[in-house]
Amino acid sequence: MPTQDTTRRLRPQLISQDITSWHGLQTISTYETTRADASVANLQQAYQAMLTQQQVETEKLTLARAASDAARLAEWEFHNAVLAMKEVVRGQYGSDSDQAQAVGLKKKSDRKRSKRKKSVAIAS
Repeated sequence: MPTQDTTRRLRPQLISQDITSWHGLQTISTYETTRADASVANLQQAYQAMLTQQQVETEKLTLARAASDAARLAEWEFHNAVLAMKEVVRGQYGSDSDQAQAVGLKKKSDRKRSKRKKSVAIAS
């Protein structure tokens, strides 16, 4: 049997096939084996463990999404507060003030003026 890479997830289709096989095995009343890893008790325990861990994963993903949404909204609230503060500084001190520069705004006098492009006249 080839080495299994347990660091990657199984495809949902494969898991679904395994569950179908497990349910099919439950209809076989005469199934017995000496292999402990293939016993009905081990299969039942592994199935329940899988369902439990999938539920835990779903709950944690839901919590992570909620935390991500809360952080995103907090970031936007902070950003909007900073924008409002910059507007107030610009209004109180002017757009060419040192205070405006202190909060990250560019002084009006520091802005480069656009250079006029020379138009080339074509002589005929």
